[in-house]
Amino acid sequence: MQNSIVSSFESMTGLPEYFAYAVVFAFGACIGSFLNVVIYRVPNEQSVVFPNSACPKCKKPIALYDNIPVISWLILRAKCRNCDQPIHWRYPAVELLTALVFLLVYSQVGFSAFLPVALAFVSTMIALIFIDSEHMILPNVITYPLFVFALLVRVIYPVVFGTSYFSDTLYAPLNSIAGPPWLASLAGAILGALVGGGSLWLVGEAWKRFRGVDAMGLGDVKMMLGVGALLGWRLAILTIFLGAFSGAVIGGIVVLRQKDKDLQTQIPFGIFLGIGAILSLLFGERMIAWYLGQFVR
Repeated sequence: MQNSIVSSFESMTGLPEYFAYAVVFAFGACIGSFLNVVIYRVPNEQSVVFPNSACPKCKKPIALYDNIPVISWLILRAKCRNCDQPIHWRYPAVELLTALVFLLVYSQVGFSAFLPVALAFVSTMIALIFIDSEHMILPNVITYPLFVFALLVRVIYPVVFGTSYFSDTLYAPLNSIAGPPWLASLAGAILGALVGGGSLWLVGEAWKRFRGVDAMGLGDVKMMLGVGALLGWRLAILTIFLGAFSGAVIGGIVVLRQKDKDLQTQIPFGIFLGIGAILSLLFGERMIAWYLGQFVR
């Protein structure tokens, strides 16, 4: 992502910068609380809006004062106030993780027009990571809107702001496209989707034909359609590389710790794609520049 259009929060509001970080952290924790609802309900095909959150054992609705991110979990000592049912550690973990990731995003993107897009993107990745880790699925109800969201952003932002926040438009073949900025941006979204989702589909299809087993779920393909559409083809490739590398390392560790050393152990790839996508969004261009710089002395 291009960070050339970044405004200072302090210069725009007159408030100290640490106030912005405090707000971003608190906002991230609240979004993390909502993501817990998404992570629990979406795989079970339940509404994320109604009914209100309740204890799964005693069914008593959770009071507002017991639903403060992280803090309530600590005060309640990880138990339901009404029936002492243990509250899973995942809930404060997701809230705290989301808050910290939001801080990281703000530190890299700044108080810019792209900040809401970046926060929405990482929130989606966090939800997909935890859903895939627990259920080994990447729900269409999340991956399809992600793709549509990416296309809309790639068109609307160049139109509204007159410039592109997307680094792929600076490189071939997009930098040779004549016309308004939104045209190259939209072309970049389509190319990124084809590279991101298409490459995974080709790998999975080839593996299935040669080995007769599914190596890549369509959920991963659909996820990368949205990731590639937003980040562009360069960062889509980096996302897949980071996902494959981290997945291979973690997968190897898991296999080595198993007694029977089963090489067919299934590990949700969406976890690592999500991590790779967040890293690519925030540090991708610098990673690519560093890598290419190793060949130029």
